Amino acid sequence: MTSIISLHGVTRRLGGEAVLQDVSFSLPAGQSCAIIGASGSGKSTLLNLIGLLDQPCHGRLVLDGNEAAQADADQRAITRNRLLGFVFQSFNLLPQLSVLENVALPLSYRGIRLASARQIAKVQLEKVGLEPRAKYRPADLSGGQRQRVAIARALVTEPRILLADEPTGNLDGDTARGIIGLLTTLNREQFMTLLMVTHDPAMARCMDRCLLVRNGGVFDA
Repeated sequence: MTSIISLHGVTRRLGGEAVLQDVSFSLPAGQSCAIIGASGSGKSTLLNLIGLLDQPCHGRLVLDGNEAAQADADQRAITRNRLLGFVFQSFNLLPQLSVLENVALPLSYRGIRLASARQIAKVQLEKVGLEPRAKYRPADLSGGQRQRVAIARALVTEPRILLADEPTGNLDGDTARGIIGLLTTLNREQFMTLLMVTHDPAMARCMDRCLLVRNGGVFDA
């Protein structure tokens, strides 16, 4: 199976200390994978490298067949918009925009006309069960609903890779299980590679694969 994410000897130092050291692994397209490890072990650093929000000090990072480790800022921005979707623990929704406007926002960076962007956003809101809330503001929604909006926004550009950093960290147990169920369903139905940082072993067990970050290395758990 073709790898969509490959790291070869990747090292990332912060403040002179190697947070990640000589990390190598690959993920095939369509796989779901959890990243686990102790607080401060480098889980989010790893996700930020793959998400092109950071760059390695050494090593190769290949995304969808393209070298990305030393790409310049413009190239990274293009790849993020074309290939990647992001879901964060804190939702990162714009409070002044409606749910529909939040979901449609990434399409504006592609030059898509407003009417078309909103129609595409409505389709994504239907997939996460929130189309009836399209005109609401984020403050009018529950935490679980806000995370569903964030997922719809991440999917609106049809990314091949979805990166989720503790997407259930601010949610209660039942709501968290609903979000994980939604993510794994989308992973299967859309053949979208899912890479998720989590501290919850139960959530990690829902993934096809689990990677442990420890002492600067990344290992299959």
